[in-house]
Amino acid sequence: MSPVKPFLVTGGTGTTGSRVRAHLTATGHRTRTATRTPTSTPGTDGEMVRFDWTDPTTHAPALDGVGGVYLVPPVGDPDPAASMLPFLHRARGAGIERVVLLGSSAIAETDGGLGEVYRSIRALFPQWAVLRPSWFMQNFTGGHVHARSIRERGEIVTATGDGRVAFVDADDIAAVAARALTDEHPHNTAHLITGPEALSYADIAATLTRVTGRPIRHRSISRTTMRDRLTTDGLPEPFADLLAAMDEAIATGAEDRTSGAVERVTGRAPRSFAEFVGSADLA
Repeated sequence: MSPVKPFLVTGGTGTTGSRVRAHLTATGHRTRTATRTPTSTPGTDGEMVRFDWTDPTTHAPALDGVGGVYLVPPVGDPDPAASMLPFLHRARGAGIERVVLLGSSAIAETDGGLGEVYRSIRALFPQWAVLRPSWFMQNFTGGHVHARSIRERGEIVTATGDGRVAFVDADDIAAVAARALTDEHPHNTAHLITGPEALSYADIAATLTRVTGRPIRHRSISRTTMRDRLTTDGLPEPFADLLAAMDEAIATGAEDRTSGAVERVTGRAPRSFAEFVGSADLA
């Protein structure tokens, strides 16, 4: 893998992609940002190229001349394998050896959909890493569903019950991704990436209440009600049902775990939720 070639960052303007670009740039690597709406020309942030998972004509130009790829699956697609697998075969055919995939702690290699993508990456590429992060701390900021609910109604609504999640800062995910792309020796593993402690949504609400000075509560609802709520909010029903099912899995303890991957790969501890909230824009 030549250090002269840029790294293609799909989802390059999104939550992790933008941070991966920043880490790569800070360490002297070139990037090519793949986005459906490129807005700039080559410069200090690297080049931008039009890219759409649903438009195969954009795939070859995006891959031309790159040294490695950071893959963010198409957002809201319950079966990303349909569009990602042809792209992966094209990438390997173009001579690309190293890829890093953003997956999810809730999806295993044996699952369908994104699990099939995991398996294909291992089979196709000699140098690879799959990132399996827990839920993002950024879900409580900006335009995310939880953030809007907090601002508008002072509550977080989930189907998680008392289940706990080791929420992780997206910048910690990006730091692991950048190392997986650039380390001399390929990682060739799936990294479970979490924050330092598992918290219930009631714990999250208590921390937000303390930091903002506003009373914020967690309201637990059923999986079906959660699915309908997400659908009303504009998500396609299959994807809404998938997210609701993930909430239900949290309620049964599926995400009540922590991992040392961030410190092991980057040499520093992951950021806690309290630290994140203390520096986040929650307006």
